[in-house]
Amino acid sequence: MTAVIELEEICYCRKNRTILDGINWRVEPGRHWAILGANGSGKTTLLKILAGYEWPTFGQVTVQGQQFGATDIRKLRQTIGLVSASIEHRLPGQDKSIEVVASGIDASLGLYRKMTPDEMARAGAALGRLRAEGIAEQSYRTLSQGEQQKVLIARALVSGPKLLILDEPCAGLDPAARVRFLKDLEHMATRPDAPCMVFVTHHIEEIGPWITDVLLLRNGRILASGSQEETITSKNMTTLLGCQCQTYFVPPRWQLLIEE
Repeated sequence: MTAVIELEEICYCRKNRTILDGINWRVEPGRHWAILGANGSGKTTLLKILAGYEWPTFGQVTVQGQQFGATDIRKLRQTIGLVSASIEHRLPGQDKSIEVVASGIDASLGLYRKMTPDEMARAGAALGRLRAEGIAEQSYRTLSQGEQQKVLIARALVSGPKLLILDEPCAGLDPAARVRFLKDLEHMATRPDAPCMVFVTHHIEEIGPWITDVLLLRNGRILASGSQEETITSKNMTTLLGCQCQTYFVPPRWQLLIEE
């Protein structure tokens, strides 16, 4: 079975500083991964490499069976959905939500042509996968933070990607909005047509039961990877964050206690 992601001995250096070192990681189809790591651990660089916007200094990257250096990276990017704050602030706020979603078909920041009825239907269906069809006609700037995140994810889904990368999608959400957003994300993830998802977060309580595997990244190296139970341990989190930690599982969520 072809892996969705396969990284072999990935190293990335910038200005004589090693950002990633010796990364070996394989993501099988049907698996959803969370990536945890402190600021400066290399998470953002890893995501950029996965999406084809950065090139490793050493090592081999294969995404959806396409090896970097032996494929058209521009075409490969069209099969990868990326949701990050860098996109959020560049979208035209006056556009309707469904128009923002439809712009993902051309990977443009705004609509620069008249979309066909079929394309607009695809945009509406993408919102529906997140149970957000009710906001289709609202302008993007008037939406709540959680609703805007759903629009961004729908925009990434509209082209039918096989891989969806979510870079801290809960950032800025209040506790209630975060719970609602995570429930809708879980609903989407459990659909048979869901893409493989990589979910980046700082908070273990955001790692729901739909996430099958977790990767812990520390100082550019993999500290641990595997199931939630194998990786989200008090020992691993203590090492990851550099302070004494205790982890607890209170179904359906993890909790973290940092000891003073």
